[in-house]
Amino acid sequence: MQTNITYSSFVALGDSFTEGMSDALPDGTYRGWADLLAGRLAARAPGFRYANLAVRGKLIGQIVEEQTGPAADMGADLVTLVGGLNDVLRPKCDVDRVCGLLEEAVERLAPSCKRLVLMRSPGRRGPVLERFLPRMERLFAFIDELGARHDATVVDLYASEAVGDPRMWHEDRLHLNAEGHRRVAEAVWQALGLEPEEDWNAPLPPAVPVGWLARRTSDVRFARQHLGPWIGRRLTGRSSGDGRAPKRAELLPYEG
Repeated sequence: MQTNITYSSFVALGDSFTEGMSDALPDGTYRGWADLLAGRLAARAPGFRYANLAVRGKLIGQIVEEQTGPAADMGADLVTLVGGLNDVLRPKCDVDRVCGLLEEAVERLAPSCKRLVLMRSPGRRGPVLERFLPRMERLFAFIDELGARHDATVVDLYASEAVGDPRMWHEDRLHLNAEGHRRVAEAVWQALGLEPEEDWNAPLPPAVPVGWLARRTSDVRFARQHLGPWIGRRLTGRSSGDGRAPKRAELLPYEG
């Protein structure tokens, strides 16, 4: 393992996963794995610069159109691209089109940076995941192909039982919580060839059984606060990211 690698700049592209939902800070903003990774990289490189172009709710076509051009022009040492999952989780999805757009993004980004990182996105274990599993596996197999073809690093988060554990996820069941994001940051850190600080894939202790009433109460709260609004946006063609700007649109010196 090469532990003396130094990256002087980092640009992150994607959707809510890379924006940092739902690793909430006291002021209501989100941190997330990309911010955590940037902080650790900055500690190794004076003058380190960081941009995060990810916006919640973005589909792969929007990521290609809105983020890849600016990211490629920045010429950062390190670029991460995670997208397509919002597409495959929709009722109707042309997976071939999603793969084609992802390929377009990779072909634009790979020549512009020293290291491109792709990911097999994590999935919360449960019945919803099983429903979309065939689409996700097609997407992830194509990501593996892109990684091999363009010499990009692929971080396999989907295979992790630990990150897929429901206890790593926010109550909305769509986004990782703070511990989940922390583990993802460590996974990417190690994939970059840097000295491990811990086993990011270490199994969680056995879960404490939850009673029937508590489970049903949680399900009702989830449906009312999260599932209902999500379905409403799908039916009306709206997105949680409509009109929202990236939290770090420019490649500027990192400030923790």
